[in-house]
Amino acid sequence: MKIEKGDFVIFNYIGRFENGEVFDTSYEDIAKENDIYVEERQYGPLGVNVGVGELIQGLDEAFIGMEKGEKKTITIPPEKGYGLPNEDLIVDVPLSEFTNIGVEPVKDMYVMTDSGVAKISEIKENSVSLDFNHPLAGKTLIFEIEIVDVQKAREEASETQVY
Repeated sequence: MKIEKGDFVIFNYIGRFENGEVFDTSYEDIAKENDIYVEERQYGPLGVNVGVGELIQGLDEAFIGMEKGEKKTITIPPEKGYGLPNEDLIVDVPLSEFTNIGVEPVKDMYVMTDSGVAKISEIKENSVSLDFNHPLAGKTLIFEIEIVDVQKAREEASETQVY
């Protein structure tokens, strides 16, 4: 049974950059081997509804037509991943916004703001540049995916019908 839009898919994955560096995975052992293990995270297969925007477009499209047990490696360009960096999402704020609350800004540090999470991209004499672009914006991503299970959308619908 091939995966179609609306199906619920359980899958494992390894996400890499073009240089082979692993940036994310659902496998605990792979995370540990690549020094990206996060103790608070629960590793294991993820479940998503396909074709409804729960995933980046490139992954959503890759699942269509796959079957349970199938493995595939796909390359996702930025346009079908996290997009291209947008200059409008880089905002300068007064340095005093940091000094007033006793925070020393550091380049590449992530900060929580009223507008969401931002990365400090530059520290100037009187201001700090905050980058609100997704950290993976502009990156080509390579995913190894494995389909663990599939629940067909129409099977779920027939189970909930009232007669």
